[in-house]
Amino acid sequence: MVNLAAFASGRGSNFSAILTYLEERSLPAHYAVLVSDRAQPACAEIALAKGIPFLHLNPKTFASPDEYAARLLRELESYGVEWITLAGYLKMIPALVVQRYAGHILNIHPALLPLFGGPGMYGEHVHKAVIESGMKVSGATVHLVDEVYDHGAIVLQETVPVHFEDTPETLAHRVLEVEHRIYPRAVELAVLGKIRIHGRRVEILP
Repeated sequence: MVNLAAFASGRGSNFSAILTYLEERSLPAHYAVLVSDRAQPACAEIALAKGIPFLHLNPKTFASPDEYAARLLRELESYGVEWITLAGYLKMIPALVVQRYAGHILNIHPALLPLFGGPGMYGEHVHKAVIESGMKVSGATVHLVDEVYDHGAIVLQETVPVHFEDTPETLAHRVLEVEHRIYPRAVELAVLGKIRIHGRRVEILP
């Protein structure tokens, strides 16, 4: 059984989608802990309803970034975490954690990376930027996490059309449907050992 950790700051719709997928497909993985920088995020209710421990760790309450990273690593190791999934987590993962879990941290981004990524590119900001760019397609990207925002190797992508009449809200709704399809699939590939990294490219094994 593969132990997963989810990191989330908000309502956790992708976290919920992955949980449902794991259960429906009886995959050999389960969430050992949910980590959030917020004390009472909506996603905590999802975790607690499933009997998943909830851990609140706010980087701002620690004396230094290194102290926060060390505490985070201790907690993850205590739960035997093997893969981390970021689901609407708005804080940078400490470099020490990224290095410890290199190639074992997944994130979902609501655009087609490497376009429309980086600091400030989250939520409505992404969709507004896509619409204003004149792009005819957008989509979602599951990628591995490294020390740079939205930079890691791409695992899965799926596109959606961008309509002339779209608003950030209507485009976000269309993209979210894609997120809920491809993120659980990427987690399945991860726990079954079907992701192979070759520099900036990812091979999906049959």
